[in-house]
Amino acid sequence: MPDRKTGDPSNSPADPLPGHDAQTAADGPERLSEAECLQLISAGGVGRLAYAGRFGPTVLPVNYKLHEGTIVFRTTQDSPTDEDLRTGIRGAEFKVAFEIDDINPAAREGWSVLIQGSAHHVESGTERASVLEAGIEPWAGGARELFLRIVPTRITGRRIRHSQPAP
Repeated sequence: MPDRKTGDPSNSPADPLPGHDAQTAADGPERLSEAECLQLISAGGVGRLAYAGRFGPTVLPVNYKLHEGTIVFRTTQDSPTDEDLRTGIRGAEFKVAFEIDDINPAAREGWSVLIQGSAHHVESGTERASVLEAGIEPWAGGARELFLRIVPTRITGRRIRHSQPAP
């Protein structure tokens, strides 16, 4: 998946797509409702996890599933992601961003969904049984038995479409 994001002129630091201007898209980026965003990402796939890690800003691709309104993915125990997302304080959760997009460079169209929220380790037996139902299978090899869940506090999205020329 391309590493591009649509912009939110009202309150997002994301840059618009390269080459995008008001002339190329009919009305500029279209804001998506939370329901539209969830529908677009419901199939799962690959997204990018962003957080402030011990070595600075960190952005990593992970394969995910949407499960019970949350983003679920797997990693290895004691991995950098595991360690970076542990606060060391019982009940405290790490703030993260998760971005998923689908871009068609040839058509200069696509959509982008940004989820902001808290990440926590799935440790209870009940919660682990629940996320196992999501059927998330890691693409990377090795034992990836640690589940992480992102509980959204904000879901935003943008779509860029081009109007068809009149016949």
